[in-house]
Amino acid sequence: MTKKIILGAAIALLALASCSKSNENTPATQSFDEVLTARRSVRSYDASKKITEAEVRELLAAVQDAPSWANQQPTKYYVAISEEKLAAVQDLVGGNKEKIANAPVLIVSTFERGKSGFFQGEQTNEIGDGWGAYDNGLSNCYLILKARAMGFDTLIMGMRDGDKLRELFSIPENETVMAVISLGYRAEDPKRPTHRELDEIVKFF
Repeated sequence: MTKKIILGAAIALLALASCSKSNENTPATQSFDEVLTARRSVRSYDASKKITEAEVRELLAAVQDAPSWANQQPTKYYVAISEEKLAAVQDLVGGNKEKIANAPVLIVSTFERGKSGFFQGEQTNEIGDGWGAYDNGLSNCYLILKARAMGFDTLIMGMRDGDKLRELFSIPENETVMAVISLGYRAEDPKRPTHRELDEIVKFF
């Protein structure tokens, strides 16, 4: 009986150790506020930690819940995950190249023009395709917050060569290239930046 108890305890410990190892990169359950405050623009990534295509698919499937004008869903994503494509995109982000060198995934974000901000082909108000950029920003916001909830980190980069990215991914001419977003695990914890006083950006009437 004693041998059976010892054997059972050993099996339980092995199972627990295996479970802990498989979940070592998975964050504990976080509240929405914790996700908001933990998210940072990360400029140094852990080269030893990778992200799978399945994980990127899970991330981007969640991003599809982002709102858009009349549910037009104008945002498109082009994912560099192979070594060849990663190296190519790294050369197209200006001064951020070294900062995102160890990010295992780079995502190019675009939006289709002539959809958000239009009705029956006509521009609805003076903003026009600016609504496409607005919707793209909403989608990217969902992306970076879902990424943090999954334990990942991001950096949205506006410095990029749009023409060369278009050629690299065969992006159609009716799409505007907006940003490149790095995805990976932070190598260190960035400091939380200071924010303007609330009354500087909010007016109540």
